[in-house]
Amino acid sequence: MRYIIGIGIVIISLSIGFWQSASQAWSVAELKTIQSLSLDTLRPLPPNRTNLVADTSLAQTMGHQLFFDTRLSLNGLVSCATCHQPQYRFTDQKKVSTAIGTSKRNAPSLVGVAYSPWFYWDGRKDSLWSQALSPLEDEAEHGGHRLFYAQFMLADEIYRRQYSLLFGTPPDLTDLYRFEKTSGDPKQPDWQSRWSQMPKREQRVINQIFSNMGKVIAAYERLLQPGPSRFDDYANALTKDNESGFVDYLTAWELYGLRIFIGKGNCTQCHNGPLLTNNSFHNTGNLPLPGTTPDLGRRSAVRSIQADPFNCRGAYSDNSEACDELSFMQTGKETIGAIRTPSLRNLSLTAPYGHAGQYPDLASIIRHYDIAPQALVGHNEAKPLGLWPWERQALEAFLLTLSAPPTTAEKWLSPPAQ
Repeated sequence: MRYIIGIGIVIISLSIGFWQSASQAWSVAELKTIQSLSLDTLRPLPPNRTNLVADTSLAQTMGHQLFFDTRLSLNGLVSCATCHQPQYRFTDQKKVSTAIGTSKRNAPSLVGVAYSPWFYWDGRKDSLWSQALSPLEDEAEHGGHRLFYAQFMLADEIYRRQYSLLFGTPPDLTDLYRFEKTSGDPKQPDWQSRWSQMPKREQRVINQIFSNMGKVIAAYERLLQPGPSRFDDYANALTKDNESGFVDYLTAWELYGLRIFIGKGNCTQCHNGPLLTNNSFHNTGNLPLPGTTPDLGRRSAVRSIQADPFNCRGAYSDNSEACDELSFMQTGKETIGAIRTPSLRNLSLTAPYGHAGQYPDLASIIRHYDIAPQALVGHNEAKPLGLWPWERQALEAFLLTLSAPPTTAEKWLSPPAQ
């Protein structure tokens, strides 16, 4: 009996402490932090100087069509939307994506992705248009190659007309002496050798068309902008009157989680700003999936991005001088095992979490950061948090308040009308 009474006293004490914490007014510093996380502080998307068609309506329309077109794949069944599904905030809710084959990493959300200076979990691409090219030739994703895509697009009457209006009259790819007809299979006999033997001027023709495809897909993806969540409504109201306001916007439990997020949880060290990401790379000790080797993360991307013909300094960039990120990127041992910090918006629809979907739910990934285990490669930057079970649960409740439909017009969130 005494044991039961004792447990009851503990629960009551914790409840009182929790309610006091939830109803307590924020300090000036806390208010400033909360305001900095509000979507209202997100600046308009800046122009992409390496992509001159990035904000033109025709490029957006063409990119929308290409994004949902399954003909841009070796088997005619895979589109960009196969792994980036609008109903799941442009993810696929799988540990690792499956298309032509099986990918090694999780498909991140595309909502707000245009604000990032780096793309993929390891940041091996430095522009949204350059990133859009890689899946097309990845044997686990679309599975084709650039000559096939260029020939297909210019053979399609609608795409050819759109391309001509955006980029000028395209070259004649029906000249089989210059551009042999291809099935699109990169494993077909002698494809690689034939590509390497193709004159450089012909390779440049194909690469230019291919890069322009990426630029129109990126123009569409720039439209995928996050919408205000319950947290944003709360932050905006809070800025006006410095009241806790949880009755109208957030519950006391969610407010408690917000306190942990900006305080004891140390979450804002990496998940800051209105998109709740610092767009940088960190080793946080994430374990690989069973049967796979540890992911070197950013370390494996450094050389590939420097050698990429479609990087900011490459011949297909519309401004090879706008490359500060590429010029000053980190290349040392701190990149070993480092993974790009994801946005925390829309977590309610984007599970599983982690670069390889290692965490099936928020509780498991919060537990991981609470423990902060040693990294298998490199050094885990995170430190144990020492959260109580109810603190982890409150933190999870707060994170779910960050979900909201995108502000993108409905017509862009489904395949274009035929």
